[in-house]
Amino acid sequence: MTKPIRAGLALTGSFCTFARVLRVLETLLQKGYEVTPILSYNAGSLDTRFGTAAEWREKLEALTGRPVIDSLVAAEPIGPKALFDVLAVAPCTGNTLAKLAHGVTDTPVTMAVKSHLRGEKPVVLAVSTNDALSGSAANIGALLSRRHYYFVPMRQDAPLAKPRSLVAQMELLPDTIEAALAGSQLQPILLEPGQG
Repeated sequence: MTKPIRAGLALTGSFCTFARVLRVLETLLQKGYEVTPILSYNAGSLDTRFGTAAEWREKLEALTGRPVIDSLVAAEPIGPKALFDVLAVAPCTGNTLAKLAHGVTDTPVTMAVKSHLRGEKPVVLAVSTNDALSGSAANIGALLSRRHYYFVPMRQDAPLAKPRSLVAQMELLPDTIEAALAGSQLQPILLEPGQG
């Protein structure tokens, strides 16, 4: 019998995608993954029109059966203790992309990524940002060229209303994780634009 894949699932503040991420989390759990949730400071503390921080935390912990990692201190041991086989940041905001591209480690999610990468294990990014084709483009490019980073295929979600916005096709997160564990980037990275 093979060991279950141990995955970290880090959520950052693109709150409109949280419901989709939770549906994909259910898929990962059905596939036998052991998933530990991680929340950025914003994801773990802000109440929005998409739900309260307490509600999201409760749902994540109920689904995974594991406590949320939500502090620098709790995230730091991820690498030294080799807690995960793969770490996914879904959704990954433009702010988090910038921090990862420039080595800024000041949130539980960026600390989790830094700590996880010390073991040269895969990090999967599911981009969700309105400035992906403007301010965040350079950061996406920088991370695409780095070892151990893999991207969930993404598309323009509303090319007419938000011409510089990209959102990962969250349903492809499990396939992207499987490819990343094999050292491969799921293709194509850019999908046909959505309606908008």
